[in-house]
Amino acid sequence: MTSQEIRQQFLDFFKSKEHLIVPSAPIVLKDDPTLMFSNSGMTQFKDYFLGYKEPKAPRIADTQKCLRVSGKHNDLDDVGRDTYHHTMFEMLGNWSFGDYFKKEAIDFAWELLTEVYKIPKENLYVTIFEGDASENLERDQAAYDFWKAHISEDRIINGNKKDNFWEMGESGPCGPCSEIHVDLRSEEEKAKTPGVQLINQDHPQVVEIWNNVFMEFNRKADGTLEKLPAQHVDTGMGFERLCMALQGKKSNYDTDVFTPLIAKVEELSGKKYEGILENEKDIAIRVVVDHIRAVAFAIADGQLPSNGGAGYVIRRILRRAISYSYRFLDMKEPFLYELVAVLKNQMGAFFPEIVKQEKLVTEVIKEEENSFLKTIESGLIRVEKLIQQTISETKKVLPS
Repeated sequence: MTSQEIRQQFLDFFKSKEHLIVPSAPIVLKDDPTLMFSNSGMTQFKDYFLGYKEPKAPRIADTQKCLRVSGKHNDLDDVGRDTYHHTMFEMLGNWSFGDYFKKEAIDFAWELLTEVYKIPKENLYVTIFEGDASENLERDQAAYDFWKAHISEDRIINGNKKDNFWEMGESGPCGPCSEIHVDLRSEEEKAKTPGVQLINQDHPQVVEIWNNVFMEFNRKADGTLEKLPAQHVDTGMGFERLCMALQGKKSNYDTDVFTPLIAKVEELSGKKYEGILENEKDIAIRVVVDHIRAVAFAIADGQLPSNGGAGYVIRRILRRAISYSYRFLDMKEPFLYELVAVLKNQMGAFFPEIVKQEKLVTEVIKEEENSFLKTIESGLIRVEKLIQQTISETKKVLPS
């Protein structure tokens, strides 16, 4: 399946389960003092969980653009150096606001993954919250019991608070969660090391693809937990990782989420992408195709690069991409702006804002590239002058 088909199949499945399909919220947050960007699918539904607003429907599903480059959830330094972290990524999610809870969420997830997407059951593992005595939180026995109906008990793993108690930030809605992991290794590798030993160990082919969060608490500003007015379900499945699993790839960058962008970078730079993990050229290409998505959608959603706040974060991401391409792809002229058209063709059907704002996004990125490349060149000239000055002064003091 293409990535477009995978995304559509998710939405169609939950529509058949009486979920209202809603569009992605903007990636940039203008009215939430606790967050700069949507860092998860649940961000736009925060007030529903807290009971401040009535939801549009008791069941909702969507695909949400997310950005994780600041605060509690920050993946920026990993991007490019591994094959499965991203600045901007899509989170496929289904939500229940005081309607169904753990059993139905688990049943839906298993049905979609194994019956619709046909992922082999023997490749799946799940985790549940083991509890935390310091906060008087008990083990999630209910989730364990519901999973037993689908998967053998040796594939249900206890997870600690770090991995299995989800919080959107320092405060706000939170709760125990149950992750679903997929083992994409070869049969030979599986025979050497059981998959259960690699869960949450940063293995590139044993990855979490879906997190089912059972929202029960609100983390107050003083750090204490209070019960929410109702129980909710908040799930998030990493779209890029799901595509990797379903398309039989070993890297998110080998899926058709990224290959059209990579092909364009190859065309413009004359450099071939080989997918080598520690090769600086390949790292640079991964950085470029990842970062252009984050920057383009942030601009399309109304956040221009600037020297402060969210604008500075976007400028920093863009300059990281320019720097990598300058150093390792020998790109001394603006070119990132040419990737916007590729992005529009790939994602415009699901995210119309990139179509509407294509001209603005392209022009802003080109202007930023020109400005930063001039800064780089100016800096290099100054460095060269300092080097020559140092050499000259050294010669004067050295004996002939």
